Amino acid sequence: MSTWIEQDSAHCLHPFTNFKSLNAKGSRIITKAEGVYIYDEDGNKILDGMAGLWCVNLGYSSQPLIDAATEQLKQLPYYNLFFQTTHPPAVELSTLLAEITPEGMNHVFFTGSGSECNDTVLRMVRHYWASKGKASKQTVISRHNAYHGSTMAGASLGGMKFMHAQGGLPLPNIVHIDQPYHFGEGQGQDVNEFGLERARQLEAKILELGEDNVAAFIAEPIQGAGGVIIPPDSYWPEIQRICDKYEILLIVDEVICGFGRTGEWFASQAFNIKPDLMCMAKGITSGYLPLGGVMVRDHVAKVLTDADTEFAHGFTYSGHPAACAVAIANIKEMQRLNVVNQVREEIAPYFAQRWGELADHPLVGQARCKGLVGAIELVADKQTNQRFDKDLDVGTRCREHCFNAGVVLRAVGDSMICSPPLIISKDEIDQLVTKAKQALDNTLADVKS
Repeated sequence: MSTWIEQDSAHCLHPFTNFKSLNAKGSRIITKAEGVYIYDEDGNKILDGMAGLWCVNLGYSSQPLIDAATEQLKQLPYYNLFFQTTHPPAVELSTLLAEITPEGMNHVFFTGSGSECNDTVLRMVRHYWASKGKASKQTVISRHNAYHGSTMAGASLGGMKFMHAQGGLPLPNIVHIDQPYHFGEGQGQDVNEFGLERARQLEAKILELGEDNVAAFIAEPIQGAGGVIIPPDSYWPEIQRICDKYEILLIVDEVICGFGRTGEWFASQAFNIKPDLMCMAKGITSGYLPLGGVMVRDHVAKVLTDADTEFAHGFTYSGHPAACAVAIANIKEMQRLNVVNQVREEIAPYFAQRWGELADHPLVGQARCKGLVGAIELVADKQTNQRFDKDLDVGTRCREHCFNAGVVLRAVGDSMICSPPLIISKDEIDQLVTKAKQALDNTLADVKS
């Protein structure tokens, strides 16, 4: 065991980890990265099919981003946005974001992460309604199995029961409806009828709670950490209709889907959603430095800016100058390389073709994708889509086989999910699929034995 592994076990507590189990195995030590590849301390070259944590959109060696951070750290390494101050990177980035985000979104509240974005929207929507004289509108509706971060508010807005079980969550006035997961929960039902039924649960919940008590509905365009759940085509138009009908703010969590992942700058554009508030992080800097932001539609921003009341919320690192400088460089580099159009017109269709081939494997019940995000469902019986016994932990086994085959994929239960850097080439997609097939073969042999 290397000194790094020993020191890690002795001192570092990892996110979303069974510490006892990890310390028995020891951590993998990643020492460097380049392009779409990471390298461990033994020199193994591994294709990162998850772009870090859905974030390294421009890959690991974008020199303009590195230069932007370096120059900003020399000029102004830190200052805050409190007490009537600002700095050029925050001003320039807010202006640039107003240009690339959906029409009518011209204001941004900076945070340090996606979790902080979702804490912010919870505070902001309640402040908004109180400023309009409707302080009773407190409740936010979310979805089961959604992921909106791991802070107290973020985990409450999320709908993951294992997270709620720790810490007495969710917080009051946060409720959940069912997710639009057709493969897992709608077998045998027409996909668009299923989408409408799940969307109409929102209307039923609003009527149950009373329109005067509901502040907002929050959702990811595609549920990422929940297993890359791509809603039926019927789902989002019905959600939009319901929010508009009942004057409920629509919060769209673009932390995973934003900045080109779906072949548009934002998945809201891909699904024709008109958010009132839009959370973003991860791909805003390609993960090079931590940064998040909440985009606010003009009619909401007007109420907030006209109110003669302080919005008592913020963070030390809101609009950190080095992070903002990297975000500016990231967006400009994406524009220079025409990344979004390249994904939509060329790379995503090729990914869909190759990723779809995995559906032929004996272990796979479904292969689905949108843009450069995909999932495969591992099943014991392809005819009935019957799952494996949970005690077999097939997803975790497959994840280990993926890493040993030289590719990073993530397991969500018995779903394997993929979200490669947006700069991945067709040849690298071929490698990804070949390595995934090898891992599936090894997993099949494993479960048979």
